[in-house]
Amino acid sequence: MRTTAAICAVALATLTGCTEKRPAPAATDAAPAHTLSRAQVGQQCVDAIANRATKQTGNMPFEPAPHACLPLSDSEYLDAYMRGLRQHNQAGRDELQRQLDEATQ
Repeated sequence: MRTTAAICAVALATLTGCTEKRPAPAATDAAPAHTLSRAQVGQQCVDAIANRATKQTGNMPFEPAPHACLPLSDSEYLDAYMRGLRQHNQAGRDELQRQLDEATQ
C-alpha cells in the first residue's frame, strides 16, 4: 500500500510539473574529511528510509527527505526511497517467518 501511494505521488508530481528540489546540504566545518561514493550515499539513504519506515505508523512520507538523502538527485532519491521501502518490507517478512518457525517448533 505504501509503495503504491509513493509511486502515485511521484507520478502525479512528475505529470503536473510540481517536483520540488530538495536543498543541498549546507557545508559545515564538522563535515567528514573523506567523501563517500555515490553508492555509499545511496545505501545510507536506503537505510535511513528503512529506519524511518520502521518507526512510522501509517503511510510512509516521501517528503521531507531524510538528511542522508539530501545529496541525491530526485531520480536517485526515488530509487533509494523505493529500495528503502523494499528493505523495510523484507525485514518485516523475515521477522514474521522467524516467528512462524519458532511457533512450529
